[in-house]
Amino acid sequence: MQPSTLLFIGAVAISAGFALLAAARDDRPGFALFKPITTFIILLGAAWLIRPGSQPYRGLVVLGLALSLAGDVLLLPRPDRFAAGLAAFLLAHLAYLAAFTLGNPIAPGQLRLLVPFLVAGAAVTRYVWSDLGALRVPVLAYVTVLCAMAWRAAARGRAPDVTHASYLCALAGASLFVASDAILAVRRFRHPSREAHALELAAYWAAQTLIALSVRA
Repeated sequence: MQPSTLLFIGAVAISAGFALLAAARDDRPGFALFKPITTFIILLGAAWLIRPGSQPYRGLVVLGLALSLAGDVLLLPRPDRFAAGLAAFLLAHLAYLAAFTLGNPIAPGQLRLLVPFLVAGAAVTRYVWSDLGALRVPVLAYVTVLCAMAWRAAARGRAPDVTHASYLCALAGASLFVASDAILAVRRFRHPSREAHALELAAYWAAQTLIALSVRA
């Protein structure tokens, strides 16, 4: 592994650690500082520190990270901007979906890989459905795109010119994103929990880091 990649992973871990510590202490200014900084470090890593295997692929991943950073920032000042943050992350997943579909056209044989993500998405959506209120349609749209993004990551393994390491990083990252959002949905709409928030954040940054690492040559 290149020194720049190790530097990238270390910087993400340190910043995420400060953000998690701030969240545990209910230090809102500290959390508001380190949450976007952590995502920004991941963005910088994907954009400059990691030698890419494909420039178009890296461009779409960087776009997804930039939209994720926008979502992080939107949700920080006012938690009631949940719909706006949700929209930013939906666009981020569309960028990731496009990246994972590069050189990997949709084929009927890939549809079976969609099933586990649809089952997970449907189960969580049903669990929180009665508490969504006016957010039902936006959340349903978001879950659909999220599941499609994870599916394209799972189907990417047979695409030509995609290394096994890149495929595994993208698939693990996409799967962790699904897990992180599932925790977020349950925590926000049914069972608020500081411990669940920490787990959600850890899964979120691990997901983004792995997706960023998938751009490596």
